[in-house]
Amino acid sequence: MKISDRSGQTWRVSRRWVPWRRRLKGFTDAMPDLPGLGDDPISAVFGIIMLILAIPFLLLVLAGGLEFVLLFVVLPFGILGRVLFGQHWTIEVRQGWRPWWEAPAGNWRESALRIHDVAAEIERGTVPPQTIPT
Repeated sequence: MKISDRSGQTWRVSRRWVPWRRRLKGFTDAMPDLPGLGDDPISAVFGIIMLILAIPFLLLVLAGGLEFVLLFVVLPFGILGRVLFGQHWTIEVRQGWRPWWEAPAGNWRESALRIHDVAAEIERGTVPPQTIPT
């Protein structure tokens, strides 16, 4: 559920569908722009050096892609396990997309009521304390 507080800040209140939070969100903003290799030897050497410096960032992109694939492989089993075994849900509040607060919320119906309660509190100006370090 996407809401705004009195100051206009965007908050999101939702269930967490998997037992973990994504760790690599926003890492692509740090990647440098790579110039072409150019026509002369100096540009080629500069391009190769930039490519070598970009390897750690490319590895992060690969890791993010693998995490995304893992998410889609595990998600159906996680949902099925929650439905069949009555696993309790965790709700989370995000400031924009950054995790801010989380709490266990019970079954599906209880978590839906808790989401609406927390969203109403935020709209009234009572933001829960930050429990997830940034």
